[in-house]
Amino acid sequence: MHLNSQLTLILGGARSGKSHHAEQLAAGCGPHVLYVATAQAGDAEMAERIENHRRARPATWRTLEVPTGVGAALQRLDDRPDVILLDCLTLLATNIVLALEGRPQADIESAVLAEVDAIVAAQKKLDVPLLVVSNEVGLGLVPPYPVSRVFRDALGRANQRLAAAAGRVLLMVAGLPLVVKDVNGRQDEL
Repeated sequence: MHLNSQLTLILGGARSGKSHHAEQLAAGCGPHVLYVATAQAGDAEMAERIENHRRARPATWRTLEVPTGVGAALQRLDDRPDVILLDCLTLLATNIVLALEGRPQADIESAVLAEVDAIVAAQKKLDVPLLVVSNEVGLGLVPPYPVSRVFRDALGRANQRLAAAAGRVLLMVAGLPLVVKDVNGRQDEL
């Protein structure tokens, strides 16, 4: 699959098939996949999830574990992969929000958006396809806790910023990709 060195944002709810679809797209771009993982093992269950994901990825894929500072890490790459898969923006935003908890909401949102801008700039510099997985968290109830509302708002704005920069935006529903945006107008390669 040829993604024209563009940014593709893959949104969806929990267990909607986002990561699986992104991995299929990445595998179709060539053998040199850089998988950027943002999860942190804060407890045993999350550690097990991370390990399961590691085992499920092809051995030929290179993994870069970066809980924050993804844009800067991509800028420092020595080689040029066929495609970069960032899984996921949701956990990256979570890591930033929790690190800045207690600060004004505007500061937290600015930090999340600065990270998004750094990722977009790195992708443009590298000129390789970038697949970004993120949760669509704005379809549910208003969260009852302040930090949860700050997170939801920050991620919603980050998703909007990425969608504006992206050539393609997909929304995963029950494992099926729905095309939200495609600047090339191609429906044949989801």
